[in-house]
Amino acid sequence: MFFRQWLRAPLKTASVVPSSPRLGRAMAMAIPPGAEKVVELGAGTGSITRALLRYRVRPENLFIVELNPELHGELTAAFPNSPVVCGDARQLPALLAEHATFDGRADAVVSSLGFLSMPPALVDDIVDAIFASMGPAGTLIQFTYGPRCPISRTTRQRLGLRSRRVGFTWLNLPPASVYVLERR
Repeated sequence: MFFRQWLRAPLKTASVVPSSPRLGRAMAMAIPPGAEKVVELGAGTGSITRALLRYRVRPENLFIVELNPELHGELTAAFPNSPVVCGDARQLPALLAEHATFDGRADAVVSSLGFLSMPPALVDDIVDAIFASMGPAGTLIQFTYGPRCPISRTTRQRLGLRSRRVGFTWLNLPPASVYVLERR
């Protein structure tokens, strides 16, 4: 199914295969201790979702966002104890506000969005929405197939963010790096 989604919309589906369990574990382990309410953006087929639930997050505390309606339906069936919404990451503050258990806020956002294949203005809108959805100690965990942080230096400076690479896995197709972004 994942490959079929990529064929239909290669710019909306950043990879031809789902993320590996090792990448999922690296992303889950990057969630800071004490972060309870976690959002996952671009959950796809749920490979990262499974790792988040296995290592760090309780199902009721994981808010899953997927833009693709077909993948959203699969995620809803696969993760019945987590809120799963079909929506645009740019609308994250409004999506969270609709779910009482999240009180409109998240402690961390785990993103599998393909920022490298998106126009810079779209990336900026999404990153703005992510940090508008979190308090001052909020953390964004983002993976990338590129050689450096996929969020531009200009955007990081504008929002007062620092980024650090916290993981890398060769055992993913393609190999991927995990970055943590936080306010300074």
